[in-house]
Amino acid sequence: MLSSPVRSHFTHCIGVGLLALVLLLSSPVASPVQAQDTSQARSKQVVDRIVAVVGDEIVLKSDVDQMVAQMLQQQRGASYSNELWMQALDRMVDENILIEQARRDTNITATDEMVEQQLDSWIEQNGGPEQLEQAFGMDILEVREEMTPQIRNQILAQQLQRQKLNKIEVTPSEVQQWFQAQPQDSLPRQPESVRISHIVRYPEMSKAARKEARSILKTIRDSIVNAGANFEEMAKQFSDDTGSAREGGAIEGLPLDAFVADFAAVAARTPIGEVSRIFYNPQHKGYHIIRVNDRRGDIVDLNHILIRVDQSRAEASPAIEYLEAVRDTLVNNPDVPFELMAKRHSEEERSKRNGGRVTDPQTGIRDLALQRLGPSWQRTINSIEVGEISEPSEVNLLNGERAYHIVLLQRRLPPHRINLEQDYELVRQAALREKQQRVMDEWLSELRDDIFVDIRVDEDDLTATR
Repeated sequence: MLSSPVRSHFTHCIGVGLLALVLLLSSPVASPVQAQDTSQARSKQVVDRIVAVVGDEIVLKSDVDQMVAQMLQQQRGASYSNELWMQALDRMVDENILIEQARRDTNITATDEMVEQQLDSWIEQNGGPEQLEQAFGMDILEVREEMTPQIRNQILAQQLQRQKLNKIEVTPSEVQQWFQAQPQDSLPRQPESVRISHIVRYPEMSKAARKEARSILKTIRDSIVNAGANFEEMAKQFSDDTGSAREGGAIEGLPLDAFVADFAAVAARTPIGEVSRIFYNPQHKGYHIIRVNDRRGDIVDLNHILIRVDQSRAEASPAIEYLEAVRDTLVNNPDVPFELMAKRHSEEERSKRNGGRVTDPQTGIRDLALQRLGPSWQRTINSIEVGEISEPSEVNLLNGERAYHIVLLQRRLPPHRINLEQDYELVRQAALREKQQRVMDEWLSELRDDIFVDIRVDEDDLTATR
């Protein structure tokens, strides 16, 4: 177990996501439970209190209380203290400084489309419209209206922060200096890890399942075109694209190149106001119809309905046979690079672009903790030695999709204490994050000289009011 402050610090730098480590940006969007608790708490309060002013914005005590509750929920075992409350206030002040600075920067924008997409994701992550309506005590449209300014501010602050962070780099010498500054006997241990690449094929959907999905969409299209049914209402009832279905299938203000090729081609050709032909979208594994509402150059506003093909009726044998043929080619021709075959034959877009390399989706690190991979991954990896290619096997991909793959095991590391030779990328990211934190702290301190900040509470005030 890690117990020393150094170990805790090193693990924190390695394991925490960039935005979470460097700052902020968790407070603007409350969880449903917090929204409910805050609503109940405020109903008991007669008067709230302004605890800080940043530019033209105020920070209320109740807002800081909500952030403290969120921090306690995220940090299991932590308990309330005045120091924690002041840390939360400081984070909120920094956040508002970023928002104010982002508003001054004409190169940073938060479009309505960006806000709507973020809102859709937030609603889905928090249990959907019904749960949010219950938590907030209002209709989902009112919830969206209530949250829109906070979401917009969050996007502005994130863009500004990302813009600043992307300019920060660490040199190899800085990485080495950072690592050498850590007490070597306090460095954390790494679990067994593997470095792998794979080639993925998806099971083929049965003709009967495809025919059924297309038939359902044809009935929906006929109802709209021939019987006068409302496109938006049909999307809300039947579309399998949950992100847009709640908005009647609306997608607005996106360039054509933001869509997959088949979708973009139909969106470019379909006359404004008309319902398109039925077409298949391999990325979504289903059939679409769209109605283009407006087209401004290559920017389109449209509504769409997606009916996915039933994946439970997919046929595995074509995918397995295809992978067996690819594996035979690789095994019998050692000079053929696995990377080249992955780019030619894999159907998983993310790893295909990287020559089949499997990386941590958050950090991009290639060495993956074996115990954190799912059972299907572990069974396949444990069946081969370093340098070998597995037989085709079923897998639940990191995004949850069911597929089949062959795996090349490129490296296996036993449990070990973190070191530069074996864990350079891990150490580099930890050093980078600490440098980013330091640069951001210095920058925010400078911004406080340019932006009006008035903090109206201290720890003594908190003690007196509790």
